[in-house]
Amino acid sequence: MTRFDVTLAGEANSDLLLYGLPEALPSERELLADRMAMLLGGSPAITAHNLAALGSRVGFITSYADDVFARLCLDELAAVGVDLSCAMRAPDGIGTGITVFLQHAASRRTLTYPGTTTTLRFCDLNLDYLKSSRHFHLSSFFLQKELMHDVPRLFAELKQAGLTISLDTNDDPAGRWDGPIEDALRYVDILMPNEHEACSLAKTVDFESAIRKLAELVPLLVVKRGSRGALVQRGTERLSVPAVTVGFVDAVGAGDSFNAGFLHGYVNGKSLTHCLHLGNLAGALSTTAVGGTTCFRDKEQMNKFFKIQIEP
Repeated sequence: MTRFDVTLAGEANSDLLLYGLPEALPSERELLADRMAMLLGGSPAITAHNLAALGSRVGFITSYADDVFARLCLDELAAVGVDLSCAMRAPDGIGTGITVFLQHAASRRTLTYPGTTTTLRFCDLNLDYLKSSRHFHLSSFFLQKELMHDVPRLFAELKQAGLTISLDTNDDPAGRWDGPIEDALRYVDILMPNEHEACSLAKTVDFESAIRKLAELVPLLVVKRGSRGALVQRGTERLSVPAVTVGFVDAVGAGDSFNAGFLHGYVNGKSLTHCLHLGNLAGALSTTAVGGTTCFRDKEQMNKFFKIQIEP
């Protein structure tokens, strides 16, 4: 009996969301937002939080700063049952990473201070802790500057221990999409990009070409398509499910929430179609309130949403 269903490693950051901003942002002006929220952020942290909220046993290794933002993040993770016993203090002088989302009526700007995101190293990871699981998930590949080049080594260790592995690279802010990604993909069971990320990883602007190329590299390719739903490509076989229609607030953390739903189904032995459906539901639920974790804090309402959608 393993200790965890899923283990993760990566950043736990803060998301600051400002709503109601004008489309134009002139300099030397004080511009007013009409709403704000500060919530748990960071792709692996949101995924870990929502996996635990859905009922998975989750262990998470993160590097945290000695500041109020880190305490808020760790408290929110602990409140849903994420195990943080191997979390570690970051070096002095480095603060918690913060992403500021400037939410306009028809668009969004994103500004990030990586902070502790870049400090996690391979030597910091308790491998026995990560191995005491059935599955390992990694996000923010290109932001993990101190860990990135050791990811193939990490994946090889975990694969040898019998874990299945999923990867959501997220965006590459530098726009290079290089590094040891191909070496890492040799050990990946599930690759989970969105459409833009899939094309960037495959280095093509043609979506179908990207699907064909990436599906040759991993057993399961799961692509998030926003309002067009999601698909799984397994070799030449394709499964697709449509998006779930909900009252939309924002898309912050929706992809990470999708990952949580899909992986919760996957580690519980559900069919790929069911996993896709759970992923879509979790992603859709996320968009009905601010940030990526708000809707997963109220277990009763969360369970009601899933029950209504699965059992109409």
